[in-house]
Amino acid sequence: MVASVEPFHAIAISRLAHEMAASGLAVIHMEFGQPSTGAPGPAIAAAHRILDADPMGYWENTALMERIARYYRDAHGVTVARDQIILTCGASPALVLALTSLFAPGARVALARPGYVAYRNTLRALYLEPVEMDCGAEQRFQITAAALDAIDPPPDGLILASPANPTGTIIAPEELAAIAAVCRRKGIRVVSDEIYHRLVYDGEAQSMLRHLPDALVVNSFSKFYSMAGWRLGWVVLPPELIATARARMGNLFLTPPSLAQHAGLVAFDCVEELEGHLRTYARNRALLLDALPRLGLARIAPPDGAFYIWADIGHLTNDSLDFCTRLLRDTGVATAPGIDFDPVNGHRFMRFSFAVSTAEVETAIERMIPWFAGQNQA
Repeated sequence: MVASVEPFHAIAISRLAHEMAASGLAVIHMEFGQPSTGAPGPAIAAAHRILDADPMGYWENTALMERIARYYRDAHGVTVARDQIILTCGASPALVLALTSLFAPGARVALARPGYVAYRNTLRALYLEPVEMDCGAEQRFQITAAALDAIDPPPDGLILASPANPTGTIIAPEELAAIAAVCRRKGIRVVSDEIYHRLVYDGEAQSMLRHLPDALVVNSFSKFYSMAGWRLGWVVLPPELIATARARMGNLFLTPPSLAQHAGLVAFDCVEELEGHLRTYARNRALLLDALPRLGLARIAPPDGAFYIWADIGHLTNDSLDFCTRLLRDTGVATAPGIDFDPVNGHRFMRFSFAVSTAEVETAIERMIPWFAGQNQA
């Protein structure tokens, strides 16, 4: 068996962007879903104190696990025991733990297309078969219960993301319940990526645990908590999978960084500072939604949450990688090509991340308006 894993093309864009910045050019990084802000101030202060007082080592912060369990009770009305939570080195290992705890090689796992590039490639690296569901504008670029029900034979598993990457769309609560019903009836196990929860502008992002208690939930401190570089996340597991997942965590990853765990516990309750970031994202989103039609980008996904806008550029190009590369070279604005997220139709889409400062969004728009005008006239 040979795992076929495709490259993440946005990394090449980012590499070029950093080379340009190193040469003295002013680059605006809208290519990655990475907050430009750092960890909350009190979390950083706590980390400084720990560095001076604690030699650290392999460790699981049970207080952090209890705090996460309380979050599910308070925010989603579901009961999660502390031991159902495994702390991980970010969401990526959490996804690996979830998939390897549920499925044997050869299992078929459904996922939306467009979708986060690592879902497809992680499945392939683990010798699992991605069953990609083409989700277009008519479905708000999201999986529907009817489309899932129509897969024959039914898949063994399903990866959900709501809000989603690259589109920012949210699955409505009634549709989420309908998807859960299909999964119960057909024995489809669910991995729900909820990394963009708490980053919501329109609608409600419900945890799949409200509808399917045996779902596995992946989350992280990278997005809402603005701690991408700290490499801290978690997975919520049903009781029958705890021992299986813990065996994998211990052998593959040991524990997440101790310093990140200390800081994460403090960050969880830095609500005022973190919601300030959310208000910034909301302003950035509004600026882009106003500006994109003036760039000739009228067909976009409704960005209900996260910090992305998925835009159709099919009237301008049939090669999104080349298009984003030229945009970067000519304007210094780095964006992500759609082929990362949709290998079939992504050649005519691009993704903007607005997890940067409002001033950077304003500057990016100023640079892009004349550039896109030239593309529209070509």
